[in-house]
Amino acid sequence: MFWRIIMVVFITIFSINETHAGSCSGRGIELQVLGSGGPEVQDKRASSGYLIWNDGKARILIDCGGGSALRFGQSGAQMKDLNLVLFTHFHVDHAADFPVLVKSSFFEDRTRPLPVFGPAGSSLFPSTTEFIKGNFDKKRGIYRYLSDYLTGGESSYAIKPNDVELNEDNINPVYSENGLKVYGLAVRHGIVPAIAWRVEIGGVAIVIAGDSDGENKNLVTLVKNADLLVATNAIPEGTGGIERKLHMPPSVIGKIAADGQVKKLILSHRMLRTLGREDETIKFISQLYKGPAIFANDLDCFSLP
Repeated sequence: MFWRIIMVVFITIFSINETHAGSCSGRGIELQVLGSGGPEVQDKRASSGYLIWNDGKARILIDCGGGSALRFGQSGAQMKDLNLVLFTHFHVDHAADFPVLVKSSFFEDRTRPLPVFGPAGSSLFPSTTEFIKGNFDKKRGIYRYLSDYLTGGESSYAIKPNDVELNEDNINPVYSENGLKVYGLAVRHGIVPAIAWRVEIGGVAIVIAGDSDGENKNLVTLVKNADLLVATNAIPEGTGGIERKLHMPPSVIGKIAADGQVKKLILSHRMLRTLGREDETIKFISQLYKGPAIFANDLDCFSLP
């Protein structure tokens, strides 16, 4: 009898956690973390990906690294509801699952085009248009059997890629429709063309800083008075070398959040070198930023404001 009671309690707790993990409230604007990890697989986290929900509909997808397509399905989101897709950059841990999501949409009833916005590219990295064509072009695409998604064939919608030309000196409007506004800023991520995004929807502002060294001073302007800032917790304080050229340490995250008067800070893109060092991370952030700082896990959902 004792073991039966224990088993019932265990199953009940497990079920509650499972239900909570995959669902937002369905009310107002919410940001859901699809992937809270980086390019490692040992951390047991999906790679970077985020959804912005509006009254129970997934409207904006930002990045979709490995594993995030599974989380997308677990969240209850549907490709047919998306208004647009934003890419911060084209490292594999931010973009690998996009073809998976496109294929999954075959089993839905989406009929309208899907706008996709991302970096303009470089000699080593594709532009957004090249990334989309590289996957779906009828002649040379990796997944050329899905080429109808470039043209809007009889049984599909058309993906509309947009190369966003940005620089570090200006914050540019990228998209505006039906009360949704998107702004982009070029940020430094080593040699990788990268964008930080600000999304204004339903009276709230959400900033996805993406992978960045944090040295672009205009980041503070981009995050100014944001209701939510998602920052990358990929390196511990004191890190140097190439890792520091790719990511910002906790002290820089704290300064940007403080100077920008951010209302809430979410720490995502967590890697093995920062996992287990949460107290240390918060210590450096809180020296400057006095607002709430929360470590993200896959499928966490944050209501706004």
